[in-house]
Formats: sequence, structure tokens, C-alpha cells
Amino acid sequence: MEKKIINKEFSASGQIVADDVAELASQGIKSIVCNRPDGEGSDQANFIEIEEVAKQHDIAFHYLPVVSGKITDQDVNDFAALYANLPKPVHAYCRSGMRSTTLWALSRIQEGHGAQEDVFAAAKNAGFDLSALAARTTAAPAGVEAQKPSSAKTTWDVLIVGAGAAGISVASSLLSREQNLSVAVIDPSDAHYYQPGWTLVGGGVFKAEQTKRSAASLIPSGVKWIKAAVAGFEPERNVVVLEGCEEVSYKRLIVAPGLMLNWHGIEGLVETLGKNGVTSNYRYDLAPYTWELVQNLNQGRALFTQPPMPIKCAGAPQKAMYLSGDYWYKNDRLRDIDIEFYNAGGALFGVKEYVPALMNYIDRYKVDLKFTHNLVRINGEEKTAWFEKSDTEGNKEIVETQFDMIHVCPPQKAPLFISSSVLADKGGWVDVDQNTLRHKNYDNIWSLGDVMNAPNAKTAAAARAQAPIVAANVVADINKSSAVAHYNGYGSCPLTVERGKVVLAEFGYGGKLLPSFPPWLLDGTKPTRAAWFLKEKLLPPIYWEAMLKGKEWMVKPKMKQEA
Repeated sequence: MEKKIINKEFSASGQIVADDVAELASQGIKSIVCNRPDGEGSDQANFIEIEEVAKQHDIAFHYLPVVSGKITDQDVNDFAALYANLPKPVHAYCRSGMRSTTLWALSRIQEGHGAQEDVFAAAKNAGFDLSALAARTTAAPAGVEAQKPSSAKTTWDVLIVGAGAAGISVASSLLSREQNLSVAVIDPSDAHYYQPGWTLVGGGVFKAEQTKRSAASLIPSGVKWIKAAVAGFEPERNVVVLEGCEEVSYKRLIVAPGLMLNWHGIEGLVETLGKNGVTSNYRYDLAPYTWELVQNLNQGRALFTQPPMPIKCAGAPQKAMYLSGDYWYKNDRLRDIDIEFYNAGGALFGVKEYVPALMNYIDRYKVDLKFTHNLVRINGEEKTAWFEKSDTEGNKEIVETQFDMIHVCPPQKAPLFISSSVLADKGGWVDVDQNTLRHKNYDNIWSLGDVMNAPNAKTAAAARAQAPIVAANVVADINKSSAVAHYNGYGSCPLTVERGKVVLAEFGYGGKLLPSFPPWLLDGTKPTRAAWFLKEKLLPPIYWEAMLKGKEWMVKPKMKQEA
């Protein structure tokens, strides 16, 4: 936590964790306000986790979530009313501290507790430049519209939203083709995660720290890192609007911020996540808890859940189940442990060629498959979960079951600044042509990774294949070439069916098998040690040293002339 002091009564920071609360208490903080909606980041502690620790230190805690870049007058009024009655000093946090500081500044000016220049100066001294808010705080004469914030000084050849796997990979692939491009990437996060490794953290193979590096160490040389959160898009003006109303201008835009975990989509989950036997490999800090629970469970019922699609790495919920089952199987505990897999869908896996191998492990671990069961509510203290069960005629009923351990995959959705934008389709995802990954309505915008709506599996392997496609198509557009590269929907899901063996599912649009290796070398439809070696030993360095650095091993696109 990097605490930034605005004045003696107010400070702000990015996301805090439970351990930061004790430090804030020692500094005399009396109130904490969370302005960040749960689920914005994969390493984000839910507000209830912070609230519980705050109570232990006699610190008042309030949850006032605000959508990034969408601070309304009502949000300001709510913050002003809350702030007026809070014990001081107050510490507020969001993703970067900008939302919290903006709320404080606008409420101070609105309430007449300081001149605009003094309030903005206090914020700037702490590291928050609010100058782009000037138009909002200056009343326009009657009948005259307030001016928009001043336009960005720099217009980037290519602007990339998101510095995750997709964003950094496409930036590197762009510069490998055209070194003279001016490229910027927008992302507020200091940390970058190799999320495919979290399955192995939950299975006791990796340590969580192996999957984390600083974002600064991964941004390609020659790429400008704009460390900020995106508020919205104005594609008619070729502008991206940041938190604080600052604008960034572009000639071509690539959108790749990933998706959002909707922990609140399951009633009671945030209140019990990380304790009471409730865990999830979908969060960095909880994957180690999964392994702890697996090791300590000697008897009882273990549940594993999978929500409706789309989700990232659709095989991850059952990967956790297989690795847990393997540990119990090899330690002779399965006679006393019942494993149940609750899947909101109607099949174990969407590509039928891989199902026979998976069913062998379902039988080995004696897994009770529960299809068309969607987790809707959980009570950790009572060790009870409720599922909505659907039948073939569309009838629904609520089914209750007890558990000793439960691994939850949360429902997932596009980030709010995407789903509420003109770039999104009706489902909230960036609307692209599934072949070229170019936006259907804006010719100078492309998208890749988990946030776009092409009907492919949302995996890191998919992003690895998409990045060169998008880079090649953007460069072709810059050079006014009619040649384009097409994405075939490739995705890969290394299903860790036991420690030491993997079923390497590789497929594209329509479930077409797209194996990278000949069957005599590696048959992906069968569990092999070779695929495990690939998963454990080769894929992490390929990710860090090849994919993120623009080395397009086995994924170099072929350009074809459009008719």
C-alpha cells in the first residue's frame, strides 16, 4: 500500500489488503472508505475481508463503490454526506487512489470547504492531477455547455488498453514489425500475473510468487506506460477518457483489458471467501488456500463448481477437482471423501474428443457429476451451498447440499467501462469480426483476449495466437495493405488430470481440433507426461520470455489478400 496524504484529515491509496489495516490503525486512521467495486482485479480483496479486520481495530468502514471514470453527481453527494459524519482522519482506497481523491475533491468544492485551486493543489502535491476536472467544477453561463477537457497533447499511432497477457503481447508483436510506431499502453496495475499457473498453485506444484512479476519489468522497451484507469471511449473523436477526465488520443486503438470476476453474483460468497473451507483458484491470494484445504481434508464432501459461460479458462474448475482428487487418491483418502462437480452446463467438456479421457478420471476419483446445477448461494459458517437446477423443459428448482470444502469458480463479465461503452455488443463484450478481430463498427479499433466476443475459449493460449493476428492487421492497415490475417479460434486448455499427466485440449472455432504436435509425439486426446512437462516446465518460460516479448513461435500469422 502506498498511502498518499492529501491533508491531515484525508489520505488515499490503491487497493489495500487485510494486513494494511493494522498499519493504518497505528497511524491513527479512524475511518476507511472503499470506493472500488469488488471484482475489478484478480488480486483484489473483497471489501468484506477488509471490513472485518477494520472492526477488530475499531476503525469505521464504509463501502461506497464507484465505477471507474463514471463518477456521478449522486456519487459526489453520497461521499460528501458520508465524509461529513465519519471520524477523522479518513483513508479511502480504490484501484489507484484516483477515484477516492476525485470524490473527496469534488465534494469539498461542492460543499464550499475550499477553493478549487487549493483543493486541486492539495491533490496534486499527493500525486493526483485533477486538472482535467476543471470543466466539471466550473459552472458555465446559462445556455452555454461546459467545455470538454482539453485534448491530449500526443496522438499515439497505436494505443492499447490493458497490460495483461493480451495487451503486452500485442504491443511487442507490433514493435517487432514496425519499430518506429509510437505505442502507449494504459493500465493502472503494478503487478502482472501468469494466471494459468494458479491451477498449479492450488495443486501444490507452484508457489504463488512464481506467477507474479512487476508490470514495469514487462512493458516493452519503446512503449509508453500510462499508469491510469480507463473511464470510457469516444471513438468518433479517436479518444480514450481516463479517470480524472484526462483524454488520450490515438490513430488506432487495441482493446484488451480482460474480464471481471463477479464475486457478488453468488449470494453470500464474498462473506465467506477464503475461510470456512471456501476457496477459488481464480484469485491470486486464494490459490494457496485451495492447496491448504486439500492437504487437510481427510473425510467429508468436496464440491467443485462451474458457472455459465463465458468464463476464462473453462477447464480451470475441473482442473482443481482433478488435482485435488489425485492427491486424495494417492493418499488413500477417497474412501472417506465424496467429490461432486456442479456444472451449470450440460457437458463435462465442450469438445467431445477429449471427454473419454476425462471420464476415466471422473471414474478414478469417483466424482458425482451434477450437470445444469448453477451455484446461487452459499453460507460458509453453516457449510451449505444452494444450486439452481434446470431440467430439459426449462423448469428450475433450488437444491441444497452440505460441504466440507468447496472450490468456487465465480461468474464473469466484461469490465463495466467496456460493457457500458459504444464498443460493446448486447452482452457487454467488445464487438469484433471473429476472423480479423477488427471492430464491426469502428475500422481503427481492434480487440483481443478475454474481453471480445469472438466464440473462442478465453485462455492465455488464445491470446498468444490472437496477438500476432491483431498486430499484423494493424500494421497492414497502417501501410494501406489489403492483406489480412485470420484468427481460426485457436485455444488450448491443458487439463491437469493428475499430478504428472495432462490432457492437452487444443481446438478452434466449432470445436475443430487444432493440435500443435503430431499424434506420435503428443496425442492431446490422451493423458500424457509430455503434456505435463509442457504445462509445468515449458509454458511458463514461453509466456514470460517469448509471448510477452513478441516472439511468435508456432503462431506467426499468414497474410492473405482480401477479395
